[in-house]
Amino acid sequence: MGQIEWAMWANEQALAAGLIMLTGGVVAVAGQFKGWYFAAYAIAAGAFVCLLEYPRSKRQKGSTMERCGQRYMTAVLKVFGPLTRNYYIRAILHAALAVPAGFLLSTILGTVCLGIASGIYLLAAVRGEEWRPIEQKPRERPHMGDTIKQPPSNPPPRPPADARRKQVVEVGGQVNPIPVEVE
Repeated sequence: MGQIEWAMWANEQALAAGLIMLTGGVVAVAGQFKGWYFAAYAIAAGAFVCLLEYPRSKRQKGSTMERCGQRYMTAVLKVFGPLTRNYYIRAILHAALAVPAGFLLSTILGTVCLGIASGIYLLAAVRGEEWRPIEQKPRERPHMGDTIKQPPSNPPPRPPADARRKQVVEVGGQVNPIPVEVE
């Protein structure tokens, strides 16, 4: 059995945590909860976590499904180099971002989820994983000689495939109008 890539789990967990923190913050601000400044912080922290975690990392083995529009945020993360690539830094960052949002009931679920993601990122960092961008491979155009094995023998309109196998047989110098299969 293959080795688990913990960073993939942490990425999904942190993205969900960011969305939960963002939603909890919006609810608290809209509901005018006491401690609304923690909710405003949760909105900002949740948005930051979502932007940081949106681009998936390239898997070590196999293929990785890229998220829609991920390449734009990937370019931003590549600019920051080791700050966004290193999972030790992400684990510490997520743990630090989670603490202030824990003081408000509407954002505590996002705080717990972000804490779990921080722990998973720490495990991924200990196991030597690191964020790698998914690079776009240039598409190769298929060579016409490779795709067409043999050109069609009769001009269009062509009969369906099952009718093409039947051949007309000459009987006594006349063409039989009823197709007969020849084996």
